[in-house]
Amino acid sequence: MSFLLFICLVQLPTYAEKIISSGKKSPENSFIFIKNQEKKSMNQVINNSNPTLKLYGGTRSRASIIQWYLEEINLNYEYILIDMAQQEHLQPTFLELNPMGKVPVIVDGDFKLWESGAILLYLAEKYGNEIDSLEEKSIINQWILFANSTLATGLFIEANREKEMSKLLPPLENILKQNSYLLGEKFTVADVAVGSMLAYTQILLKLDLTAYPAISSYIKKITQRPAFMNTIGKR
Repeated sequence: MSFLLFICLVQLPTYAEKIISSGKKSPENSFIFIKNQEKKSMNQVINNSNPTLKLYGGTRSRASIIQWYLEEINLNYEYILIDMAQQEHLQPTFLELNPMGKVPVIVDGDFKLWESGAILLYLAEKYGNEIDSLEEKSIINQWILFANSTLATGLFIEANREKEMSKLLPPLENILKQNSYLLGEKFTVADVAVGSMLAYTQILLKLDLTAYPAISSYIKKITQRPAFMNTIGKR
């Protein structure tokens, strides 16, 4: 495993993405509404007056983590697949959504947001009904930042893995020995952020976590959730 794995991280394509990416793409359509298999052009998607949230992603991007959370909160959304190989993410229309030319991106009405961690926090605060105070928001933000930076770089960059696993996993093991989820007995967006990284240690890396039974049990529990199985789990 190399730094390339981390860049592609931490998402293999979902089942729906695989079907689409392996099939023939009609020349007039670059983007696909996976939810009910409708094909739409980018202009059709962006100019659609329907307030349904739109999620832009690639076949190997963190968009599937966003999909998992959207399914958890049962929020209707459109998924628009960006063909990165054809450099659709560098086209002017997409750069209006994210000038960095990266996915995932969401469009919620007139509001545009990129970076998976920022998107998760936004969705949790606006739609998730799980943030009751500034303190709770800060703790959730702490875990999202931990997942996307400290944990991801520690586990998915091979040069870091041996040293960082022994630092990162024991504290997580202790937390999960005492609690069902990161914030206690309630599943939250923090579990989506951290749990997706831990799940990918099994999906991508096949790491031996027998020394961490609480983490192993946690991974098994979250990957059996219907929302996970309907998104990341359907590869």
